[in-house]
Amino acid sequence: MSLPAIEVSGLSKRYVIEHESQHDNLRDTLHHTARKLWRRVRWGTGFESEEFWALRDVSFAVQPGEVVGIIGRNGAGKSTLLKILSRITEPSAGKITLRGRVASLLEVGTGFHPDLTGRENVFLNGAILGMSRTEIRKKFDEIVAFAEVERFLDTPVKRYSSGMYVRLAFSVAAHLEPEILIVDEVLAVGDAEFQKKCLGKMQSVAHGQGRTVLFVSHNLQAVEHLCPRSLHLANGRVVGMGDSSAIIADFMRRPSDQKNTPISRELADGFRLCRLELKPDPVAIGRPVEFTLTLQASHAASIKDIHLYFYNSFGNRVAIVDLRAEAGAYECAPGQAITFEGQIASLPFVPGTYSVGFTLSTSREHVAYSDLLELVVPAAAPRNGLTPHASQYLGTTLLDSRFSSTLSAGSEG
Repeated sequence: MSLPAIEVSGLSKRYVIEHESQHDNLRDTLHHTARKLWRRVRWGTGFESEEFWALRDVSFAVQPGEVVGIIGRNGAGKSTLLKILSRITEPSAGKITLRGRVASLLEVGTGFHPDLTGRENVFLNGAILGMSRTEIRKKFDEIVAFAEVERFLDTPVKRYSSGMYVRLAFSVAAHLEPEILIVDEVLAVGDAEFQKKCLGKMQSVAHGQGRTVLFVSHNLQAVEHLCPRSLHLANGRVVGMGDSSAIIADFMRRPSDQKNTPISRELADGFRLCRLELKPDPVAIGRPVEFTLTLQASHAASIKDIHLYFYNSFGNRVAIVDLRAEAGAYECAPGQAITFEGQIASLPFVPGTYSVGFTLSTSREHVAYSDLLELVVPAAAPRNGLTPHASQYLGTTLLDSRFSSTLSAGSEG
């Protein structure tokens, strides 16, 4: 029996999160400043800190030629695991063994330089991923044809649309012909045709060429379709690994610890998510839903494209709210916050659990966050004494409809 392509044993990753407290009066401020100076002299940091374990004692193995999905909610440790496997981040404990060359597509356009052309970035990105110049030349026409960017090959990629950007980035990574291909949420962006094309290419890489693929996605239908086996991560630990259908069914049965409350986190290109909130919580079928999204820029930046996205429990996108500027872009000064507030007249979703995220395109990056909030749509109340149908019989959308019925007069024989 051949040795596993990927072996992970007792893998853990610890981060130290530093906090700086806020104070309302002069006495507390002076006291806190003195403590901070002492800590800086004594330990080299002036902030209070806490430990956060992104991964704890993770162990699994993947055989050569296997296609394995990795699922879990936001913050489960999926991206941290892939960064360690890609040698981007060092583990705090444990051991990994990779047998073969690895190509990773963890963030769309990683390794792309915005001022270089598509042609130049193919060679740059290919070199970063481990391809020789001869290999890149050999695969160049195939890479460009797959990405469908021939007309814009000598245009700086900063002028590319988000779809062109992701097509080219995926194409370079997929055509490297690595022994191990690691893909993180590439299907979160791009149109349906491109997503289908990506899945087809990954199937070809895995089954036709015998390569090993690790595939992370919130699209559970894509995971089930592509991956015979899946790994379920929750709170940095392995919950289960086995047949994808069984693992996904268990994942959907488990309650989420995410709530529809204001959240905050660092984003790409120096932006910070200060608030994302929906009201009321839970929503009521047929009633308005108010949303608030606040972003803050750490430096001068331009937001070219931004949308709120809604996903069902299978990870399929079911609706969007277009927040793009009519003038073409939102120009943000350093430290400036931009808030989007609005109302959705009514969410036409069948009862169930949904997730809310958004995409953000700046002049330098395009990122997608697909699982930030949990949105629960409760079952409708009985109508005119009729018991509502179960969710599985309702399709995907509730239609706002009216009807009347008329019985014609019967004819007498």
